[in-house]
Amino acid sequence: MKETFGQRFARLRKQKGLTQEELGEKIGISGQAVSKWENDASMPDVGILADLSDILGVSLDELLGKETSVTRMVPAEERKKMEDMILKIRIDSSEGDKVTINLPLMVVKLGIKMGMSMPQINGNEALEGIDFNDVIRLVEAGLVGEIMTVDSAEGDRVRIFVE
Repeated sequence: MKETFGQRFARLRKQKGLTQEELGEKIGISGQAVSKWENDASMPDVGILADLSDILGVSLDELLGKETSVTRMVPAEERKKMEDMILKIRIDSSEGDKVTINLPLMVVKLGIKMGMSMPQINGNEALEGIDFNDVIRLVEAGLVGEIMTVDSAEGDRVRIFVE
């Protein structure tokens, strides 16, 4: 099921650690108006969308659901804890299969530390060349969003995100 604007907006607001009232104060509206957006009872005025995307630290495309994540470096003081982050692997196979795997980043990090390898999906060779230690190091340095895209010779596309 596709995330509604209200669900996405609430998720992004909570990720920033803001209450409805705090966010409302930042743009000069009531917390009740923010609540209506989150409940999909109304939508924000087009004129404040840019301000909202700045406050929430996302692109307009991501705010509006057109883009899952942009790649960006997050300053140390704004970074989430590793245990609150999710590694997403999206595979679009040349046969038309679409697979999405969501794993808590700490599970991936602990698995790597214990010598486990990432599971192969249906023998998908595009995942074999990905060094997940490098992915973890990039995230620890503050990189979030789409970390990498791998296109295989067979026409498969693997995209790795961290959110």
